[in-house]
Amino acid sequence: MTADHPSQARPGRLQVAVIGGGIVGLITTLGLLKRNIAVKVYEQSRGFREIGAGVAFTANAMQCMALLDPHIVDAVNAVATPNGEDMDKPNDYLRWHDGYHWDPEHPETSDDKLLFTLYSGYKGFQGCHRAHLLDELVKYVPSGVVEFRKRLTSYEDRGPQERLLLRFEDGSTAEADAVIACDGIKSTVRRILLGADNPASYPHFSHKVAYRALVPMDQAEPLLGSFKARNQHMHTGPGAHLLHFPVDGGKLLNVVAFATEPGDWPLGGTNTVGNMTAPATREQVAEVFRGWGPTVRNIVSLLPAELDRWAIFDTYDHPAPTFVGGRVCLAGDAAHASSPHHGAGAGIGVEDALAICTLLARVKETLQAEEAVLKAGLIEKALRVYDRVRPPRSQWLVQSSREVCDIYEWNYPSTGTDWDKCLAEITARSHKLWYFDIAGMLAELDRGYEKMKNLQLAPEVASDHHPSAE
Repeated sequence: MTADHPSQARPGRLQVAVIGGGIVGLITTLGLLKRNIAVKVYEQSRGFREIGAGVAFTANAMQCMALLDPHIVDAVNAVATPNGEDMDKPNDYLRWHDGYHWDPEHPETSDDKLLFTLYSGYKGFQGCHRAHLLDELVKYVPSGVVEFRKRLTSYEDRGPQERLLLRFEDGSTAEADAVIACDGIKSTVRRILLGADNPASYPHFSHKVAYRALVPMDQAEPLLGSFKARNQHMHTGPGAHLLHFPVDGGKLLNVVAFATEPGDWPLGGTNTVGNMTAPATREQVAEVFRGWGPTVRNIVSLLPAELDRWAIFDTYDHPAPTFVGGRVCLAGDAAHASSPHHGAGAGIGVEDALAICTLLARVKETLQAEEAVLKAGLIEKALRVYDRVRPPRSQWLVQSSREVCDIYEWNYPSTGTDWDKCLAEITARSHKLWYFDIAGMLAELDRGYEKMKNLQLAPEVASDHHPSAE
């Protein structure tokens, strides 16, 4: 990275480093570029890559993307598959079925009984193939913005007159006014920020595993029927559940089968995650769902003979006590990795990106109007606002995602198999995610920033009038 030196020579110019070139990292980058903030992305791999198969976005997340940069919405729309048989007329209802109980003597009428549906809003559920979405986002990132094979090892705050110094495994260094960690569930930045001995620096095993696969639609549709194959379905049962929805323009069926794993994940250890995947077979999945209804067993039969078993780690047991340290902040899974049972982890990361980009844009405006203000202090104060506004919602997601899994698997104490209570719980939790008050968040960020800015510009006066600003 080419940096101005000394750092405060051009006070209105911000240089931001984004650590991690995944979906949230690139969305954050595009949001910063849209606001004419200089940014460099440091990605540890040799090229862009996304693990996993399907990812879904709600209408709320799409609204945040539009506010960040409309090109992000274009990228999603280029690869998104609306729920339903007719892509021009999406089915906006999510469906939950009893995949377990059935009568062998009357399978046609007893198998996979519909328990309830939930309206998700117009195009409220759109599935994407992760790698395809990343490919689309990359198209809008200018050349020279991303550097590959840059594995961060440490960063140093050299004082308020200097930019942060970043050090990489290859011996190179870089400078930035602010660092945004989008380096995922195994975040190096989180470990540096919170400390190597802090259990909150690492995700922990949730005792759930997921068997994931992409099934060609021309194989799924003849066995399941067009409606079942081309619409999102959640098949519930005791101690496990199975989700599927179409991706890749309806060419593929994304299947995720969740199961309980009582023991420890064998490839992890103390203060480490290790490999989150292990080889698995279709027979292992069939054993999990042995005795379930014909529909679920038919879906399992579509899986490849060999597939991967993904350990589900999250930050539920040891949440990060802060998302910010000085001019460094955590976003997305680096801050609040959740289990996938709400399907909202990426969407909450998009909200983080909007919050950060909004605050840094305000910093840029202030620096251009107030040349005497110290850039480092203003950035720190802006990020403190992010650290107050975002954690309550994102930490709630981590907890609710664990709990909603128990609802799906008939283990939640207050719902059990009372489907009316299950629907009420799922509806309330889903609506809290889907109908988030974006304008309210932006207003709260703006109020918080104004208080912090006043502290920076007139510390003595501001502290008298705004005792709670700190």
